[in-house]
Amino acid sequence: MEVINALGRRKAAVARVYVSEGAGKIVINGRDLDTYFPAAALQYIVKQPLQKLDVVEKFDIKANLDGGGYKGQAEALRLAIARALVKINPEDKAALKSEGFMTRDAREVERKKPGRPKARKRFQFSKR
Repeated sequence: MEVINALGRRKAAVARVYVSEGAGKIVINGRDLDTYFPAAALQYIVKQPLQKLDVVEKFDIKANLDGGGYKGQAEALRLAIARALVKINPEDKAALKSEGFMTRDAREVERKKPGRPKARKRFQFSKR
């Protein structure tokens, strides 16, 4: 099997993933999964599509993550892994889609407007 690549995005984070057959090793920006994401919850988010299809030990994953915070990066990586798994076996798409792993979460931060402290917040009104 050749290397399959996929892209995942969430907020400002972009994940480029390269999946090949292997022993289940996940390397992110040259670092191991548990050193890049020390929190167990984030490691769980990343591995969700692999656990759903029961292929955690079948594929090696190399990922390049850029931008955003750690939660956004983990969710971008989850989307990229799910997309790569569908490229490998299109029959898995229904199982991943039912769990919501194939959906790109399009919510972005709203821009700050001029003359306001934040995007929607207003300064306190003073009558006099």
